[in-house]
Amino acid sequence: MELSEQFMEQMRAILPAAELQAFAAAMGRAATVSIRRNVTKSSDFIDGFRPVAWCDKGVYLEGREAFTFDPLLHGGCYYVQDASSMILHHIAAAVSGGQAVRWLDLCAAPGGKSTAIIDALPPGSRVVANEIVAARAAVLAENMAKWGTPAVAVTSASPAEIGQRLGGAFDVVSADVPCSGEGMMRKDAEAVAQWSPALVAQCAARQRSIIDDVWPALRPGGYFIYSTCTFNREENEKMVDYVVERYGAESLDLRLPAAWGLRAGIDTPHHCYRFMPHLIEGEGLFVAVLRKPGSGAPMTVKPERSVKRLAPYATLLREPMSIVERRGTVVGTPPDGFLATVAQAVRTLSEGVALGAVKGKNFVPDARLALSTALNREAFPTAEVDYAKAVAYLRGEAIGLAEAPRGFMAVTYEGVALGFVKNVGNRANNLYPQPWRIRSSHLPPAPPCLVAPAR
Repeated sequence: MELSEQFMEQMRAILPAAELQAFAAAMGRAATVSIRRNVTKSSDFIDGFRPVAWCDKGVYLEGREAFTFDPLLHGGCYYVQDASSMILHHIAAAVSGGQAVRWLDLCAAPGGKSTAIIDALPPGSRVVANEIVAARAAVLAENMAKWGTPAVAVTSASPAEIGQRLGGAFDVVSADVPCSGEGMMRKDAEAVAQWSPALVAQCAARQRSIIDDVWPALRPGGYFIYSTCTFNREENEKMVDYVVERYGAESLDLRLPAAWGLRAGIDTPHHCYRFMPHLIEGEGLFVAVLRKPGSGAPMTVKPERSVKRLAPYATLLREPMSIVERRGTVVGTPPDGFLATVAQAVRTLSEGVALGAVKGKNFVPDARLALSTALNREAFPTAEVDYAKAVAYLRGEAIGLAEAPRGFMAVTYEGVALGFVKNVGNRANNLYPQPWRIRSSHLPPAPPCLVAPAR
């Protein structure tokens, strides 16, 4: 990878001269590989991995594994995520302070930061993961379904729509905004090829627009978490300066340990944190936490009651939820009504737990129900499969289940639910969603051995 002279000139203005060579050398090295486990679906990592200092649920691997062919990844037991981005887990725990919050992750696809946030929040919290680009929103919805947390909605709306229709709705808004991607250059050749000062200026203008549009959705006294994966000051410190000056926000000192190796903001009086690849193991990241002035509770919402004819489907869940219908799908949604209010305000891909669809006299369970931590595991018989059969299932192939009862069954691998089949006797019809299926016919001799599933 060859970095342009214009880019290096920019970095000379940011870094001390003594560090520039170390930075260039770090940008030439291979990126680190790290994963973060799902606290609800795994009990621990397999021994031997080095921990990520700022996230007790994250570890570094020695190299890339055959993640695509690990059923536990598809079952939501862990997420492959750059270590720097895992700081959102630490920040979420800090700003929530042990209190349930309503959280908007504005630019959420593909879902790494959202899942890190979810696992750090206390019970009773509600998370809205949003992505404006339709194709990316579909990937986000898939990853949220696999993570399995029921108190989550996935939306696909513009920041302006959210700001206008959900004023004061959220205690916290996090925005990992679209940026020039300088921090991803050693992982993405396109980021190197497309970089220019004009791109930086274009991104900065877009970031100001995003902040202006979504700011009304944050309640007075709420927290705004701004992050990028780039190095320049225009998209980082100057954007924090803009929010403080325009909206009277207060930057928060997170008091992060010096041993973590994070760099403070450059030429700004405000609290900012930089992950620089020559100082930490991870990619470039910038993050700051800002508090909106004032105080006040988030907007009030009406509780949502179960639709009477659908109430019997509540037995499919192991926790109380309102049972309603959304676009032909029976859904379990938190009864406080917050996610339902969001779904009424903006385009929503998923909300709570999709249970299935009523087709004539039959009920066909949804794969998202199998993956949800809210599933009542007694509601369906299970078919535990070996590795080869699990991968075949994830490819969408019909699988044989000897001596299994007829009807709908949950397919499990090492006790982790992957989805449903309908066993018709001589075969089991595969109900795994077509867009999620593994495309490759390759089968490694053994799956990666990374996490221990919860039992």
